[in-house]
Amino acid sequence: MYVNKKGAGMSESLLQFRPIGTIHSPHSGAAGTPIQPRYARDARGRVELDPSFSDAVKDLEGFERIWLIFAFHRSQGFKSLVVPFKDTVPRGLFATRAPRRPNPIGMSCVRLLKVEGTTLYVADIDILDGTPLLDIKPYVPQFDAYPDARAGWVDNAPKTGDIADKRFETD
Repeated sequence: MYVNKKGAGMSESLLQFRPIGTIHSPHSGAAGTPIQPRYARDARGRVELDPSFSDAVKDLEGFERIWLIFAFHRSQGFKSLVVPFKDTVPRGLFATRAPRRPNPIGMSCVRLLKVEGTTLYVADIDILDGTPLLDIKPYVPQFDAYPDARAGWVDNAPKTGDIADKRFETD
């Protein structure tokens, strides 16, 4: 996978990503998929890593949660203003977690259930089946949790809209 785009004020550059595995989940399409892991309670999935990463998963099983960094492989194009799932007002793309982005990269903090070889069994998964995995990082509460941080417009967003609809599917 590679990205080769010219952005505003940027020279053309080439970034190359090599998927390290594939994410499998019960979610086959965007509509109806939970919009974040918190709303995907107990949705089970697995991550199949390339066998060459067998040493890289050493010590991972001790973590309750892991960050999956992945490619939004079904996403095409983006708009600078979007109406996010939990709102009805257009917002700046970078103030949302909308999946259609200039660089189609996503992240999700899932619950790690077990590791068997290069297969990771996970829960609370909000990622589409067949998604290319780019990286894994451990969730470390002392680094990753800021429970008192302000969350902009989300602080006042309705408490509904936890499941995706078709608003970000390719036009």
